[in-house]
Amino acid sequence: MRCRRGAGGMVQAIGDGLERLLYTRPLPETTADQLKALLRWERGSTRQVAAVVGVSQRTVQRWVARDPASRGRPSPGHEQRIADLVRARWQPLIRARRRAAAEAGGVVVHTRARFGFKAGHASSDDPRLRRITGRLNGAVTQQILAALDAGVSEEQHELILGRALGHLYFREAGHRAHGLHVTLTDIDFIEFALQ
Repeated sequence: MRCRRGAGGMVQAIGDGLERLLYTRPLPETTADQLKALLRWERGSTRQVAAVVGVSQRTVQRWVARDPASRGRPSPGHEQRIADLVRARWQPLIRARRRAAAEAGGVVVHTRARFGFKAGHASSDDPRLRRITGRLNGAVTQQILAALDAGVSEEQHELILGRALGHLYFREAGHRAHGLHVTLTDIDFIEFALQ
């Protein structure tokens, strides 16, 4: 599983997990495959691809040249722009249906991560690696997806998800451990699934 890197080079595990939830086919990973997808959507027109990427037609022609010796490579900024364009256009109808289902019925999250908490003086608050599976309701799912749309950092995703999983797992949906503040860090893996 390839994880996207966000600002500062941090792995975007939660963002990638949410993207896998919303799509039925994986996004193209390489810039070459992403350019092929853009060309397919623009009916093979390098002029149209150049217009959406914001470069000259000749630049796009160099990027997709058949001869490897004459093929150019996009700059890191252009690679990110291409990846963002493909992500925005990938399976729009499927993404909309799956997102509506997730926001209405919630999602199941399965993760192994380091969970810690701040509690009273007599408890151990040392973070430990735990495997947790829980069902997030539609309201929390909406909040997480809105954060994904806003492009928040992985730390903010961890804060939202840590709060939700802490409520489910450690506080047993509000039946015990009132005032317990749960932190989520060091995600080993995370998977989201529709109900």
